Amino acid sequence: MLSNIRIVLVQTYHPGNIGASARAMKTMGLNDLVLVNPRCFPDPEASQLAAGAEEVIDNARVVGTLAEAVADCVQVVGASARLRSLPLPHYDEPEAMGRELVDTAITDPVALVFGRERFGLTSDEIRCCSHQVSIPANPDYGILNLSQAVQVLCYETYKAWRLRPEQATDRLPPVEERQPTREQLSHFHAHLSRVMQVSGFLTQPHAQTEARLQALFARAQPSRKELSLLRGLLRSLEESATHKKS
Repeated sequence: MLSNIRIVLVQTYHPGNIGASARAMKTMGLNDLVLVNPRCFPDPEASQLAAGAEEVIDNARVVGTLAEAVADCVQVVGASARLRSLPLPHYDEPEAMGRELVDTAITDPVALVFGRERFGLTSDEIRCCSHQVSIPANPDYGILNLSQAVQVLCYETYKAWRLRPEQATDRLPPVEERQPTREQLSHFHAHLSRVMQVSGFLTQPHAQTEARLQALFARAQPSRKELSLLRGLLRSLEESATHKKS
């Protein structure tokens, strides 16, 4: 189960933070690290700060985009201050996040995403996520170092795994009832956008409308079977709209 939980660091500036994050992961039984466009990696400072977790560093994967890093994940939680302009489901308490993440990781890959040291994740990167989570802290000084944030959320995830009843793994849902991957959802949203335009609902791409629809489906959490039904509906509407125009 823990092997299905991925830590993703986006454009990390200081290689030492990569090493310290790897150490935080290993102490909580996690080893799947993906780096999105790090400024400098591999780097001796990363290995030095890993302090015993060098295998996490050695096995880390480097990718070009966040979408690539989480394509096969069914749940992606972005660690950030809550962005109310992006109404994704939000965990106000990391403990609740840990429980749900572990439940999902029984069957499918999930990810915790951390942004840059100075300004975190961008709005576009948050849109790659299914949820957001914030770490409650002193309102007068709530700034955590990147590796500290990784440690807190990894701890909550490990605690949820450790306290989870063993019998809870006995009733696994069939594949079609599980959540779709982020790649599958991305294809669905691209299809939905195309149908909205060909039908005349939107005359041009509209970022705010599409973001709200993405948030709606994130809250609804359709299963793979339900998403397949929606794709079938979209295909029918698209064919009908195209036929009328021809």
